[in-house]
Amino acid sequence: MAAVYLLLVLFLAVFVAGFILLVLGAINFDLSNSDIPPGVDGPVKLRIINIILICTAVVGKILENIGICSQLSFMRYVQDRTHVGVDPKLLIQNLWFEKVPVRIYQPKVPPASQRRGVMFFHGGGWVLGSLEVHENICRFIARESESVVVSVGYRLAPEHKYPAAYEDCLNATLHFMKNIEHYGVDPANVIVCGDSAGGNLAAAVCQTLAGRSDLPKLRAQILIYPGLQALDFNLPSYQQNQGVPLLYREHAVFYVLQYLNGNLLHMQEVLDGSHIPIDIKLNYRKWVSPDNIPEKFKVRGYKPHVLLDCTSEVFEKVKRFCEPTLCPLLAEDAVIQQLPETFILTCEYDVLRDDGLLYKKRLEDNGVPVTWYHLEDGFHGIMNFLDNYVLSF
Repeated sequence: MAAVYLLLVLFLAVFVAGFILLVLGAINFDLSNSDIPPGVDGPVKLRIINIILICTAVVGKILENIGICSQLSFMRYVQDRTHVGVDPKLLIQNLWFEKVPVRIYQPKVPPASQRRGVMFFHGGGWVLGSLEVHENICRFIARESESVVVSVGYRLAPEHKYPAAYEDCLNATLHFMKNIEHYGVDPANVIVCGDSAGGNLAAAVCQTLAGRSDLPKLRAQILIYPGLQALDFNLPSYQQNQGVPLLYREHAVFYVLQYLNGNLLHMQEVLDGSHIPIDIKLNYRKWVSPDNIPEKFKVRGYKPHVLLDCTSEVFEKVKRFCEPTLCPLLAEDAVIQQLPETFILTCEYDVLRDDGLLYKKRLEDNGVPVTWYHLEDGFHGIMNFLDNYVLSF
């Protein structure tokens, strides 16, 4: 009995020591690699959240190395452990639209007229995120706006590469619009909405549906710190916020390459800007250029980047970055002009800030009404901590 007790104590001691080493290592990594500016909202809380995410990633990598599960699988598992309980004001159903899982949130209060419909596409770099992770956000939208919210559980990369996520979001939206009478929603009042990668998907779906004459026009698109291009990762916001949690510049490239083809072989070229031929870059420079970013956003440590050419071998692997369904900022003016009223949220301390600013300019230049809100102290992913106990923002 004494031997068993001793083994238990030793095991507990090893576990505690390992946990302490893990946290200390995560803190050291955070302090060495993260840049949390003094102007950001809740810097201490942000650092704590980042350390938790680093610990999760490290444990996932350990489990992957010993053959238990992949790092991504573990991170998804941890993220999905959220439980928010029953909401007395909402009817919540898990359904399938064609082959796409969705979760529908409907207010229980009888409507005075047909409701607004919101198609919601979650963020997570096309790699992470789920119906569970964005449960609080979708409930909040449904309750506060008394809308029917449809959250789409699209397929994730790298298991399901581009255009799987886009196709799932498009097909779910089409199914909803064609069966809209079942949900008491006004066909002329359907909105697409998404954060981060979900904002990318919302923009792509909105562009695709803009030219459809067999369906009612979308009422609006809501893009929350969206990622909209993969041509230039050296725009001012990518330089200024490259080490700001929760989305480092390198992570932004990692995610988009995972979504594109799951191949990280040319990650450095994408970071350097040597993945797209100069003639193509110059062709898109009218839309993707630091020249289109207001000067006030360049004062915080921006240096103009030299245009670099690329080899045909590299471009062959990433040429689909020029497709608007992957990078909506590159859509032609004829498509942009048909888009509905738009709301764009950007955050100052976010690598994707300039994607939103560039799209705002494109929309306004083409006569599309835009409401823009800029969080001066915001960081990427801040919306996910809307109601997160002591770590809420």
